[in-house]
Amino acid sequence: MRTKLSSFDFTLPEKLIAEYPSKERDEARLMVVHRETGKIEHKVFKDVLDYFEDGDSMIFNNTKVFPARLFGEKEKTGAKIEVFLLRELNKEAKLWDVLVDPARKIRVGNKLFFSDSNGNVELTAEVIDNTTSRGRTIRFIYDGGEEEFRGLLKKLGNTPLPKYINREPEALDIERYQTVYAKEIGAVAAPTAGLHFSKNLMKKLEIKGLNFAEVTLHVGLGTFRSIDVEDLSKHKMDAEYFHVPQHAADIVNQSKTAKKKVCAIGTTSMRAIESSISATRHLKTSEGWTNLFIYPPYEFSIANCMITNFHTPKSSLMIMVSAFGGLELMQDAYSEAIKEKYNFYSYGDAMLIL
Repeated sequence: MRTKLSSFDFTLPEKLIAEYPSKERDEARLMVVHRETGKIEHKVFKDVLDYFEDGDSMIFNNTKVFPARLFGEKEKTGAKIEVFLLRELNKEAKLWDVLVDPARKIRVGNKLFFSDSNGNVELTAEVIDNTTSRGRTIRFIYDGGEEEFRGLLKKLGNTPLPKYINREPEALDIERYQTVYAKEIGAVAAPTAGLHFSKNLMKKLEIKGLNFAEVTLHVGLGTFRSIDVEDLSKHKMDAEYFHVPQHAADIVNQSKTAKKKVCAIGTTSMRAIESSISATRHLKTSEGWTNLFIYPPYEFSIANCMITNFHTPKSSLMIMVSAFGGLELMQDAYSEAIKEKYNFYSYGDAMLIL
């Protein structure tokens, strides 16, 4: 039987889309869903402490969001162009895959100028290829060192808030659209389940005896790209870079062997570990690009619980969560979330699936 996209549709009231994060990271709401019994509990995120014990492991995605949204001007016409950096193709040549908006105005050979707040041009780029209807490959024309170039991108760039947040980035977003454990620069979107962890909560989990395993998956826009096929077996995910180090594999496998909880923090952590499974169904070290698309029915090998946010209808994220939690139970949980007015999406509330 084929899994159909329409099975993952639901109507979400627009007022439930979170425009801002909760006042404190760990004080967002938390829905706890028990797969065995179907029981649903309503908690606060810091109550997550009550569901774990000594020897359990949590798997965190330590990717770091960079200020990927730039605003430039087209040569000659001065037309305002938004450039969204997707991924670096070649460090030496400063080649990047980007999205441009409005795309109809940008052609191969065009130059784009990026200025500081005083109107001084600090970076120039040339469009060298068309990749998709909105996508382009650009080459930054810059003779300085790598560190100075990165500094300019940071200075000129803006926090890449998702388009469904209907406001301009603010000072608070620099801190809050980033996990407290972010280390490896490369994501154009935050691994949002991790946004709920405060340093204080992580310290309490550590004192309780939990082990933390860090993996990296650089979240690209492919994670959020709409699915256009009814038959999910025909959908192709964009590849994203991931790395599972040996240290993380050792921590996770120790908990797995001891039959303890292994909790994936977010769909991106889940994709990384499910892309790195040994012949004995344990976690192994690996590095590369994954285009794994997880949809029901799917047999998970590593994690036996997960923390995730509430996702958009018919998204690859909602579909993965349904594969893990069971479609009917997740439909019930999402209906309950709407009824109880949980906040949805990146800055929204969280769900713990046990």
